[in-house]
Amino acid sequence: MQNSTISSSAVTTPASLLAQCRTHEGGILFDFDGTLANTTPGIVATLRASFEAMGRPVPAEDAMVKSIGLPLNQAFCRLGEFSKEEAATAVSIYAELFMTHEIPTIELFPEVKTTLEQLHEQGIRMAIVTSRNRHSLELILERHDIQKYFETNVTFDDGITAKPAPDMVLALLDRMHLAADSTLVVGDTTFDIEMGNRAGCHTCAVSYGNHDIAMLQTVRPDFIIHRLGELL
Repeated sequence: MQNSTISSSAVTTPASLLAQCRTHEGGILFDFDGTLANTTPGIVATLRASFEAMGRPVPAEDAMVKSIGLPLNQAFCRLGEFSKEEAATAVSIYAELFMTHEIPTIELFPEVKTTLEQLHEQGIRMAIVTSRNRHSLELILERHDIQKYFETNVTFDDGITAKPAPDMVLALLDRMHLAADSTLVVGDTTFDIEMGNRAGCHTCAVSYGNHDIAMLQTVRPDFIIHRLGELL
């Protein structure tokens, strides 16, 4: 992790931060689900099928949506009061189902591809920080041809303490030699924003994902945007 000297008084919008990042050791760390891609319908369908396969009551859809962003084992424990062993079984069932229930439904949100392309052309360094496993993330990135915009990623498979702890962001800052105070963490859940805040980064919540604005405001993001193109 590097030190930086960005003036907080000069950072009034995401674009103003990125303008300064070009002359400092900064970048953007994106959450994936609910931020870059609309994965919610597929995740909910796969969760529902997993609970049904285990013969357990299916949770309310709102509860399933609010669990998105957590590692799957934690989500199952939260939603179904599973033991660790039961959660591990549920995760295995989910992994068998996601290719048919989740992957075909996933679409990028509007402006995502063009925004990533423009940020890349401007020399902004980017990475992904996600609770997904690496296989599913890379499969989706390749399917939508956006893997080329990201320098690296941190996933559940890295074995790093999960969101909302800062550890996943701190690992990327160290790996990419980025300064926390010139780096922007972008996400759609309170877990993402808390993670970025605790790591000392600037944070930007998107309003179109899995947590609504009222929830997001409780964790005090520096910015809230309603479409990804507002980063430019």
